[in-house]
Amino acid sequence: MTLQSTQAILIVDDDPRITDTFSRLLRLEGFTVYAALTPEGGLEVAADKQPDAIIVDLRMPILSGLQFLRHLREAPALRHIPVAIVTGDYLVDDGTTSQIESLGASVLFKPLWLDDLVALARGLTDG
Repeated sequence: MTLQSTQAILIVDDDPRITDTFSRLLRLEGFTVYAALTPEGGLEVAADKQPDAIIVDLRMPILSGLQFLRHLREAPALRHIPVAIVTGDYLVDDGTTSQIESLGASVLFKPLWLDDLVALARGLTDG
């Protein structure tokens, strides 16, 4: 099955194994994929490439996924991009979850299996 038009996804995660795996899997499904290993780099790629959606890790050094999301929503040219925040931390407090949701993003938990990842990417780019 091929996508009608190529959708671009940005993956932001400080673990290169995650960015590599997510990138490979989504490319096999027909997505154009950009990756960044830092939130700061992710903001630069987002500004440069204007992806259709972003998948970002919650826990990263210096800027968290939540802080990344705040910066993204403050940028007029980027605030419309759909975002999902993923985390391996199953103890995300309600306050953090509420802030993420109030900024228009969803929270999902790692590991994301192929079907979960593809469904997430399609859901972000179709909406």
